[in-house]
Amino acid sequence: MKFFRIQAGAHLLLTCYLLVLSPLCSLSLLIARDLPLDKIKLPPGFKIEIFAHDVPNARSLCLSPKGTLFVGTQGGGSVYAVVDSNADYRADKVYTLIAGLNMPNGVAFRQGDLYVAEVNRVIKFSNIETMLEHPPKPTVINNSFPRERHHGWKFIRFSPDGLLYVPVGAPCNICDRGDPYASIMRMKSDGSELEVFARGVRNSVGFDWHPETGELWFTDNGRDMLGDDLPPDELNRAPRPGMHFGYPYRHGRNIADPEYGDVDNESRFTMPAQELGPHVASLGMRFYRGEMFPQKYRKQIFIAEHGSWNRGEKIGYRITLVRLDGNNAVSYETFAEGWLQADDSAWGRPVDLEISTDGSMLVSDDQAGVIYRIIYESS
Repeated sequence: MKFFRIQAGAHLLLTCYLLVLSPLCSLSLLIARDLPLDKIKLPPGFKIEIFAHDVPNARSLCLSPKGTLFVGTQGGGSVYAVVDSNADYRADKVYTLIAGLNMPNGVAFRQGDLYVAEVNRVIKFSNIETMLEHPPKPTVINNSFPRERHHGWKFIRFSPDGLLYVPVGAPCNICDRGDPYASIMRMKSDGSELEVFARGVRNSVGFDWHPETGELWFTDNGRDMLGDDLPPDELNRAPRPGMHFGYPYRHGRNIADPEYGDVDNESRFTMPAQELGPHVASLGMRFYRGEMFPQKYRKQIFIAEHGSWNRGEKIGYRITLVRLDGNNAVSYETFAEGWLQADDSAWGRPVDLEISTDGSMLVSDDQAGVIYRIIYESS
């Protein structure tokens, strides 16, 4: 493993030039800085801008209380720290904390320490914000997770009671491998007392806890190869441990799987709180806890839809909004779109969301390699 730093802007461009890679690298930077943000459609009063350039393969996000944004990757193998040192809402530095990891998608921060989820293990960087220039070697917290890379990348977060939640995706499109596959697990911060919290979850890459009830809500990606319009992705609510959300037997609210659908005691399955679009690849989700956005957006759910790959006409590539009335989802609508063009080409793919301390929304894009910032400006 190599520890090093990449600094944004001119420093990276100069490095590329010196390495005789200037044509390719300069093109990449030019593309990042010339992204067609004017194509993004938002509700009146909202604006999108670039918070950080040069964050290749940017995936899961977590924000420290001091404002450091940590970013995991999937294919890149790197973990970044993005710093806005002068508080002007533009990143000044992008540090590469570590490279060469096994799909380090998940990042979580607690009490000064950064937790990173690879395919089969969770590692920890102690006191990371004091050592961004020269990160410490990580310690292994738990390395008992399966090694399959199919749905092996993980989104992790700490719950309000301090437990670390770690999904284990199904190692297939459709199969029944039993525990711990197709589940959301949880453990203490030292890696002990690992247990299954929820079952029947094909591949969750985003979850959050309701700001009032403390209940877990999570997205789940539906199976492939049932056609363009089936099944839907799901937004689920898990108020207690031990619930089963249907996979691989049931999809959406009432779609029996053609291979696994003939089962008894269907009442044991929990239906989704909201069916999402088919194959939209619903990933990161957050309750909006800030105060910048108007009242009607507060304590509502925003979802990053990464976009379909196996559909005749592409769908997703957007940020959606699910409105709640108590514990009930009452609407599902588009909040931000425009990454997907009329010719079915896409110049960006939203992955995860984080709410900044000022109430703005940060959004990662692993295709464009940037972090966006969405703000609301009252008239």
